[in-house]
Amino acid sequence: MASSDEPSDRGASPVASSSRSPQPATETANAVASSSSSSPPASTPTTFAALGVHSQICDAIDALKYKEPTPIQAQAIPVALSGRDVIGLAQTGSGKTAAFAIPILQALWDEPRSGFACVLAPTRELAYQISQQFEALGATIGVRCACIVGGMDMMTQSIALSKRPHIIVATPGRLQDHLENTKGFNLKSLRYLVMDEADRLLDMDFGPIIDKLLQSIPKERNTMLFSATMTTKVAKLQRASLKNPARVEVGTKYSTVSTLTQYYLFLPFAQKDLYLVYLVNDTATTAKSTVIFVRTVHDCARVASLLRILGFPAVPLHGQLSQSSRLAALAKFKAGGRSILVATDVASRGLDIPAVDVVVNFDIPTHSKDYIHRVGRTARAGRSGRSVTLVTQYDVELLQRIETAIETKLTDYGAPRERVALLQGRVEEAAREASREIREKGLGGAGSGKRARRRENGRGDDQDMGSGDEEAGGAGGGGGLPISGMGGKKRRKAHGSGGGGGGGGGKKRR
Repeated sequence: MASSDEPSDRGASPVASSSRSPQPATETANAVASSSSSSPPASTPTTFAALGVHSQICDAIDALKYKEPTPIQAQAIPVALSGRDVIGLAQTGSGKTAAFAIPILQALWDEPRSGFACVLAPTRELAYQISQQFEALGATIGVRCACIVGGMDMMTQSIALSKRPHIIVATPGRLQDHLENTKGFNLKSLRYLVMDEADRLLDMDFGPIIDKLLQSIPKERNTMLFSATMTTKVAKLQRASLKNPARVEVGTKYSTVSTLTQYYLFLPFAQKDLYLVYLVNDTATTAKSTVIFVRTVHDCARVASLLRILGFPAVPLHGQLSQSSRLAALAKFKAGGRSILVATDVASRGLDIPAVDVVVNFDIPTHSKDYIHRVGRTARAGRSGRSVTLVTQYDVELLQRIETAIETKLTDYGAPRERVALLQGRVEEAAREASREIREKGLGGAGSGKRARRRENGRGDDQDMGSGDEEAGGAGGGGGLPISGMGGKKRRKAHGSGGGGGGGGGKKRR
């Protein structure tokens, strides 16, 4: 379903007419209610109706082919329907969005009015996804949503807000902009506040803006906070914004599902490009969709260009793309028009990409929780999946930390040197051409880092970009070989001097 900033009627209904006013075994829902809350039910209900969801909402759920509640939904929905504040801890892919959307829509059906709920999300893409899911789940009751994010026209968004949507999904910076600058807009009638991916909201320095927003909304409200991890910052936000919340926790802090097969591929630092191409080529026949995570904007654009030059259908997703380009990249990947998405960490949390077969960590994450979030893009909802992490001689300690945190030893993927060596010449030439393209486009470099953006804008449109847009480093690469499957059009020979082919030495700049 296409997302829109402007709310749209879904046919006659009470709501529409009111707008004028470590393993799955451990993933059993372990609802631990804080303070005076009660114990979780002995068994998990197998239908949404059994959770107390109205038939009108159940009709929309059936249309979306949700077969039964996930553990986080089974535990969170009844608590939220009872009027309690909720803090939900669950990993990406657990169904958190429906866990808070369904109770809000049911409350909206019972008490229809505009400005009913506001959902805060750390990234633009996640905000659009949440808005789409609200529209889908609320299709039978005529819900209207407005998606308010940076990078889009303020006037268009002001018009959407003037049409009095029931649900506002927003990134914090842009929402605060409208509260300060859009005449007539306020959140005084707000009944529900949701902070999704709260740990990332706070990691991205949205804390001061959230503090301001909390002063602009009614104190008498229901609040739900969802997070993958319970950090010190999240705990502080919980104390400041929630009243006697029920704590619903699914799984452990650091865990991966048993349907995920996790590999590492050990390689020389200077040949990362070469081994990546070998890996992509090796999995091309069995993987319909692959996500490759990189650390910097520069490498995101360069790796996507490298793969396209070699005939692989790759598309980049990073913070220096325009909003329309980012949405187009996601749409192409989700529709199957491009089978490889090269992304910075902006895409690693919360994005609804339903069927990723392989996740590749081109740069090993520096934190175990980031590894969990990245590989959580595959093996979702009981499906199988694979992840492969490229490990250089400088990354061994990071790999060991990740294995300790997830209590799982990764398996050696294995790449026969003689087969890899066959690709070397072709990959080196493609890497030079890719680097030349990136230089011409002016991507990466000293001005593209997170620090530079912070100097420019504070809470501006690009603050929802996250840690994937660090200053570009020399991730190097080089090596290649012509083999079957790496095909496509014959490319012209690159001109000029080198680029990312040799990859080479020196430390990465941070």
